[in-house]
Amino acid sequence: MARGNALQKSSDIDSRFLFLSCSDVTEPLLVEVDQIYHLACPASPIFYKYNPVKTIKTNVIGTLNMLGLAKRVGARILLTSTSEVYGDPLIHPQEESYWGNVNPIGVRSCYDEGKRVAETLMFDYHRQHGIEIRIARIFNTYGPRMNIDDGRVVSNFIAQALRNEPLTVQAPGTQTRSFCYVSDMVDGLIKLMEGENTGPINIGNPGEFTMIELAENVKELINPKVEIKMVENTPDDPRQRKPDISKARELLKWEPKIKLKDGLPLMEEDFRLRLGVPRNN
Repeated sequence: MARGNALQKSSDIDSRFLFLSCSDVTEPLLVEVDQIYHLACPASPIFYKYNPVKTIKTNVIGTLNMLGLAKRVGARILLTSTSEVYGDPLIHPQEESYWGNVNPIGVRSCYDEGKRVAETLMFDYHRQHGIEIRIARIFNTYGPRMNIDDGRVVSNFIAQALRNEPLTVQAPGTQTRSFCYVSDMVDGLIKLMEGENTGPINIGNPGEFTMIELAENVKELINPKVEIKMVENTPDDPRQRKPDISKARELLKWEPKIKLKDGLPLMEEDFRLRLGVPRNN
């Protein structure tokens, strides 16, 4: 939102919606709403480590501001927390009762611990002020319209393959992640918001892939000629990550529908268009 909280309509947005461009979630926001989806915070390690103080302020002060707004107008608020609250997990797959294994002073802590504090604030406002809360712990999400130079692994590999660059796999390459297509993620968040469960609830795809497997899938799909190059890993990179979505299945009647092999081509087409890389017939 521009200074002064101006509202603006956009021709690219459905006429049922009013687009509100917000300058900074760490500043108070004065609007009248029924529901708040609090998604603010960079999720790419490149971006959240670039300005770690701003990242943790977004998670803490931003969440306080959104909770203050929810309290003032009586709105229900949903926080998109993260699988990163589990840190480098010692339990696999990760279920919501697991408290995690997080380094509180590492280079990723601004994000990991910031989200953990945000969850604490949500429940404290819920218990102390009766705020209606919902907490989703989302696992790696991918899909069209991602920032091409986002720095996360799926967008990295697709952009590199389209640019004829080596796919850079961080060592050792056996670390695992689970990837949820964006439309499945949105469906899960809406079901959580509209339901009666505070959470936290894992929202993610339990399909688990090593980084080498992901690179091989992207290479086969887009550019079989590119090489896969092993590079040095970053500190505190989790060795494994897979959601237990039993609660989502039981309480939300939700589970992902789109498999990685079906979601990657959709993302490829979007990246091709934006990078101006035609398909060779």
